[in-house]
Amino acid sequence: MARLSLTTHKRKQRRRRLILIWWQQLITTISLLILSLYIWIYKYIIDKPRIGYFSSKIDRYSILHRYVFESDNMAISQVRMNRACFIKLCDMLKEFGGLQPSRNMDVDEQVAIFLHIIAHNVKNRVIRCRFHRSGETISRWVSQVCSAVIRLHSRLLKKPEPVSENSSDQKWKWFKNCLGALDGTYIRCLVPIEEKPKYRTRKGEIAKNLLGVCSPDMQFIFVLPGWEGSATDGRVLRDALDRPNGLKVSRPGYYLVDAGYTNGEGFLAPYRGQRYHLNDWRDGYKPTTPKELFNMRHSSARNVIERCFGVLKARWGILRDHSYYPIDQKNRIIMACCLLHNFIRKEMPKDPFEDVEDEGTGYNGDEDEDEDEDEDEDEDEDEDEDGNGDYITCIDTSNEWTSFRNNLAESMFDSWNATN
Repeated sequence: MARLSLTTHKRKQRRRRLILIWWQQLITTISLLILSLYIWIYKYIIDKPRIGYFSSKIDRYSILHRYVFESDNMAISQVRMNRACFIKLCDMLKEFGGLQPSRNMDVDEQVAIFLHIIAHNVKNRVIRCRFHRSGETISRWVSQVCSAVIRLHSRLLKKPEPVSENSSDQKWKWFKNCLGALDGTYIRCLVPIEEKPKYRTRKGEIAKNLLGVCSPDMQFIFVLPGWEGSATDGRVLRDALDRPNGLKVSRPGYYLVDAGYTNGEGFLAPYRGQRYHLNDWRDGYKPTTPKELFNMRHSSARNVIERCFGVLKARWGILRDHSYYPIDQKNRIIMACCLLHNFIRKEMPKDPFEDVEDEGTGYNGDEDEDEDEDEDEDEDEDEDEDGNGDYITCIDTSNEWTSFRNNLAESMFDSWNATN
């Protein structure tokens, strides 16, 4: 066999080198493509929500642990109460409120979802992402937990206790037999366009008028939600007294009210045309007449209801802004918020929201007072007295009650002059 020429041999070596280089480049390109595909698949798997998350109980427990049981600070931030308080609430709702676990949701998770919604005014679609539940499930359990809380009203509402004769409280010792303070506040809401005139307040907001009655320790004694924002405080109070299960004011007890209400038996109002609000006394001004001194001490004691409303709205964000619940459901949520407010103040040694500033808690007593009182007096003449004599059933002025206020003011002023 003849030997290949040197030129042919070099040509074959060059061809083999080119083929080897081509295969190396091909393998490198394929390797890079495979590596890129692997990285893309890995990133897709990491970023993609895990389908098993929706059916894994362990993951649900981790969510609940993060929102409630991780620490007391986190629990207060998310559900407005510490862990021990939350556990006791769940037990009460199961034992006395009729709340039961379902096949796929424990009572703890039901209550946590409800508390988180009313604490932060969170929409349904946001809760769906946070707790990985369907919108229908969340809506159903919000309604059921709210109903269970309302069933605890006989246990959570404060029983009125009159100020004792030997009381040493500087704010309340002058108001013997006083049961607490009473006032109204606005809760914003969304209503159909045709009903907006009824819910429009004097400031032009669309809101509900909430009547609240609280004790000196800032716990609610009576709550009446549901009245339109255009209704006056006096009208709402008369309705509360007329209801079969409404506000009960036992003689000789009474509540402190602002100047927007009639000064009558059971409801002690300040003097009109005199300094009243606490801001009027913070510049070193001292009272010079019995009426001014009475108004100063009356305002100091009655401010408890303003503080109570301020803490209530600071605690439950759903009361500070609009919510998308129907009017009837919003009324039930307002009632549940007040009951839970009482529960927290009873069970927690320190209320973390007690030092908040009051935010727009109803009438300030400066505007349209004379008009409101005249309207109250005219309509009170038509009130019927169906009570049994143990409770005050209407609002009406009387000479005896006016004398009681005047004598109380004179006693305060005489004591004031003796010590100053």
